[in-house]
Amino acid sequence: MTTRVWDYLAEYAKEKDDILDAVQKVFGSGQLVLGESVREFEAEFAGYHGLAHCTGVDNGTNAVKLGLEALGIGPGDEVITVSNTAAPTVVAIAGAGATPVFADIRADDFLIDVDQVAAAITPRTKAIVPVHLYGQCADMAALNRLAGEHGLKILEDCAQAHGARQHGRIAGTMGDAAAFSFYPTKVLGAYGDGGAVLTSDEEIDRNLRQLRYYGMEKVYYVVRSPGHNARLDEVQAEILRRKLRRLDDYIAGRNAVARRYEERLGDLTGPGGLLLPATNPGNTHVYYVYVVRHPRRDEIIEALKSHDIFLNISYPWPVHTMSGFAGLGYRPGSLPVTEELAGEIFSLPMYPSLPESEQDRVIDALRTVLEKL
Repeated sequence: MTTRVWDYLAEYAKEKDDILDAVQKVFGSGQLVLGESVREFEAEFAGYHGLAHCTGVDNGTNAVKLGLEALGIGPGDEVITVSNTAAPTVVAIAGAGATPVFADIRADDFLIDVDQVAAAITPRTKAIVPVHLYGQCADMAALNRLAGEHGLKILEDCAQAHGARQHGRIAGTMGDAAAFSFYPTKVLGAYGDGGAVLTSDEEIDRNLRQLRYYGMEKVYYVVRSPGHNARLDEVQAEILRRKLRRLDDYIAGRNAVARRYEERLGDLTGPGGLLLPATNPGNTHVYYVYVVRHPRRDEIIEALKSHDIFLNISYPWPVHTMSGFAGLGYRPGSLPVTEELAGEIFSLPMYPSLPESEQDRVIDALRTVLEKL
């Protein structure tokens, strides 16, 4: 048996009838683009978050990009975010014409360091994109205070944190707007690409709807301001509608997997040992991925391959070290915590339908490997 960090087949087998019914509903509706399913999903996803507005888009990258553009961010502006993230966060900032600026992260929870954000602010800074990484929220109270002091916008990157909460507030409701991805691996995942932007601001939502549709406002062929073709697919929207009803169950399943890791690996922690994820006070974690840390990470991953266990690293290459962003001027050592963690973090299998027997196989193999180090 080969074990990987994510698999959807068991979930699909359980939900197959509902998923295929969703596809049939759309194909039989007579409307395949921006139809009833998109409108209903937008209303239901906004309602889940207690917000007034949701605009569905084609993927999470464009959710960040269009979210920034709708906030008025563009060329000449600087946007502060993290380098320990999926590259699309930063690609989207650059795609909006802004300059990405990186703040380092904290070593205990891997989230953006608010003190480093404060140090990175310049007269050109116009926005902060905090990434709610791995399934829990960044310190939004502190970030909002900082943004208020400097007149900055906040676009939450919620691609990894569907349903996560902080002091009772749900991810995506604590900034000016919030970007979501529905890539299949996500806590709420489609069967292909998809994304959305949430906001409580009617003007921002109006900007988003125009931006995703070529820059047109209601009347086809009349462009108010150049935009994009970034519409959420009708089939994916209907699938997401069905899966949204099960989102809380998915989160409960992920937490059950996390508890089992904690119970069976907790005795291996300590100086120089395995570091398990830390959940900050007030946070509710949804465990998009289960990221652990060990100074001999590469040896561990290689040894586990002999057990037919293949793990991922989220993320092995900080964005500021990538050749595509060399022009930003960051050098080795610029973000010391980010760079150190990149050599030590790795992800254990995490998805709601992960069988206990398979999880135990991973745990037993990991314990064996660690004992031999």
